[in-house]
Amino acid sequence: MEFAAKRISIVVPVYNEEASVAVLHKEIVDVVRPLGYSYEIIFVDDGSRDRTFAELKKLSPAKIISFSRNFGKSQALQAGFDEAQGDYIVTLDGDLQDDPREIPRLVSAINEGADLICGWKHKRQDPFSKKIASKIANGVARMFAGVSVHDMNCGFKIYRPHVAKGLRLYGDMHRYIPSVASSMGFSIGEITVNHRPRQFGKTKYGFGRFINSAFDFITLIFLRRFTDRPMHFFGLFGSLLFTLGTLILIYLSWEKIFQGMLIGNRPLLLLGVLLVVVGFQSFSLGFIGELIIRQSASGRRDFVVKETVVNE
Repeated sequence: MEFAAKRISIVVPVYNEEASVAVLHKEIVDVVRPLGYSYEIIFVDDGSRDRTFAELKKLSPAKIISFSRNFGKSQALQAGFDEAQGDYIVTLDGDLQDDPREIPRLVSAINEGADLICGWKHKRQDPFSKKIASKIANGVARMFAGVSVHDMNCGFKIYRPHVAKGLRLYGDMHRYIPSVASSMGFSIGEITVNHRPRQFGKTKYGFGRFINSAFDFITLIFLRRFTDRPMHFFGLFGSLLFTLGTLILIYLSWEKIFQGMLIGNRPLLLLGVLLVVVGFQSFSLGFIGELIIRQSASGRRDFVVKETVVNE
């Protein structure tokens, strides 16, 4: 298998993986070095509470970015993307379940023309409960998120640099990167990848993360449709409520003026006033959203780097 002489960046977000990082680093080097690439390995320590950072500092070659506290995987990936200089950017998890020997296949796949290639853990080596939760989440995501990949949350991916550096990740949005990239106009591909059983530590996924990712998924659906035009959502919603409330008030006013009916104690009057107020507020919210979008700084980052170590 032959590859063009290009630079490849490998970004690995880690959190409390002190037993895994040295093993993973050796595996990555053993795979990439024979390919003839110029390469860099970037570990982003997401505020680990164990000796992960101390173990990372022993590795060479490697660049280590250490957060001041745990900001989450999305921000760890964002920091790695910002730092990466490669013609290809590969991401994989730091728990040894992603097999670095799949990297050459990812490179071959992206050379066929896609902007982003996602790994698909077809034979997933996880507990049954996690497999079921993943199948449900991926099924719902494929239905609503506008991109047909089997494993949207697989951390094993390869990006062209303009894709990775164009992303703006927050919350648990790393789970939906294929959909975010698709909404930006990039082409998405997929290949099956080998998935290995966890050797050390325990999974970071739990019920709390499931709930948080569900909220982020709802946000994603909104953003895919209205990220650049919030007025299209809030303005329409507000206009409908405002119009309905106005019609109710006009009707009550007609009854008061022409039929002499008392309307001060009627629930319909309160409903009409409420709809007018909420409609106006919703419309105003859309307008404010438009102003924020046009004035916000696109380079904002929501993480703090405590230390950066470069081992040549």
